[in-house]
Amino acid sequence: MAEQTLNPVPRRYKSPQQDSARWDDFPLREGDIVVSSPAKSGTTWVQMICALLVFRTPELPAPLSTLSPWLDQLFTPQDQMYAQLAAQEHRRVLKTHVPLDGLPLDPRVSYLVVARHPLDRALSMYHQASNVRAEWLHAFNSEDSGEYEGPASLTLPPPREYLLNWCRAGESDAWEQDVAAAELHHPLDAWNRRAEPNVRLMHYDDLCTDLAGQMAALAQWLGITVDEAVMPDLVRAATFDAMKGRAARLAPDKEILTDPVKFFRAGRSGGARDVLTEADLDAYHERVGALAPAQFLDWLHGGTAGARP
Repeated sequence: MAEQTLNPVPRRYKSPQQDSARWDDFPLREGDIVVSSPAKSGTTWVQMICALLVFRTPELPAPLSTLSPWLDQLFTPQDQMYAQLAAQEHRRVLKTHVPLDGLPLDPRVSYLVVARHPLDRALSMYHQASNVRAEWLHAFNSEDSGEYEGPASLTLPPPREYLLNWCRAGESDAWEQDVAAAELHHPLDAWNRRAEPNVRLMHYDDLCTDLAGQMAALAQWLGITVDEAVMPDLVRAATFDAMKGRAARLAPDKEILTDPVKFFRAGRSGGARDVLTEADLDAYHERVGALAPAQFLDWLHGGTAGARP
C-alpha cells in the first residue's frame, strides 16, 4: 500500500469567497469523504452521489448543501460551520474547491477529486456567472459597504472571447496569473497523487457515459454496501434530469443565484468546442501541452484511461 503524501505546510488558497485556512483546525473524522474539484467540474453531482450512497435512499433527509456543506466558504461563520458538521452523526461528505495541496491530508479520510474538460468547465462557469446576483458579488468583492445600485446581473463578453483566455499565455510568468496554468493545477496535483490509497480521481465524462458503473465502483472504494434492489433508484436520483427537477433542494448557494434551476444548465460535454474555431482549439492544445504531461491531458480531455497509474 502506498504511503500518504502529507502536506506539512498546506498552500493557502484565499479569495473573497473561500479561505483554505478554515481546514487547519477542523477536526476530521475517520470515514470522512472530501469532494475536491474546481467549480463547475461536477462537484454537486459527486456530492449527490456520495450522499445517496451514504444514506442508501433517493429521498435525502435534508437539502444537499446542509448534508454536504462547503467547509471553507466565507458566507457562513467558521464556528457555525464547525458546529453544523460536529452535529452530523452520519458519514460526512465535505465540499471544497481547494486543491489537495491546500488541504490537511489525513489517511483516515477519502479524497475524491472531480475533473472535467477545461473548456467545458470554463463555458459552464461563463453561464454560471450570468446566474449569480451581481449585488452578492459586489458585497464580496468591494470594500464599499453602501447599498448596491448597479445592474442585477453581470455584463459578460461573448463566449468565444471568454474561452480564448484558455488559449493564450498570461501576462506574468507566475502560474497564478495564467488562466490555463492556474486552472490545470488542481487536477494535475491530484493526478500526481493518484497512486495514494485514499485519493480517487473521477471525471465528468465518465459519469455522463456510465453513471451506474461509476456509482458502483465508488461505493466499493468507499466500503459502502448498497442493496442491489435499491441501487437503480439511487442511480436514477443522480441523473441530470432528476437533479434539475429537484433544484430547490440540490442546487448550492441558492441565496446568490437568480434561478437555482439554471444551475443545472445542460449537463453535457463538448459545448465549448462548438464555440471555438479550429485555430482556437489548436492554440488551446498548444498552450496546455506546454503546461502538463500528455498522459494527464489525455485523461483530462476524455476521462476513463489513466485514472490509476
